[in-house]
Amino acid sequence: MRYACLIYFDPQKVFGQSAEAKVVLGASGVYNNELKASGNMVMDQALQLPDQAMTVQVRDGKMSATDGPFMETKEVLGGFILIEARDFNEAVRIAAGIPLARLGFIEVRPIVDFSKPRPQL
Repeated sequence: MRYACLIYFDPQKVFGQSAEAKVVLGASGVYNNELKASGNMVMDQALQLPDQAMTVQVRDGKMSATDGPFMETKEVLGGFILIEARDFNEAVRIAAGIPLARLGFIEVRPIVDFSKPRPQL
């Protein structure tokens, strides 16, 4: 099953040139290569900072767009890794190894299987 590991962090912590951040950023490429070699990584992608984003919504047929996302926290979505794992526990274990989890946090979310019925809310 596939899982998205959504990587959130405070850009000041990650890009603030601290010794810890340099170690974490250096370790990220190594861990990604380990995930590729193990067959767990499907793909990964870093995102630019929110000041480069635009939020779009459509209500009653009218589109509006505003610069950046609305944020009340310092942490931003900085990227994602799409992985293949046996189950949720393995996905969480893999996510715990992502070096940026030491500076921010990783949200692990299963990918929707469209062959199954939609959730009933």
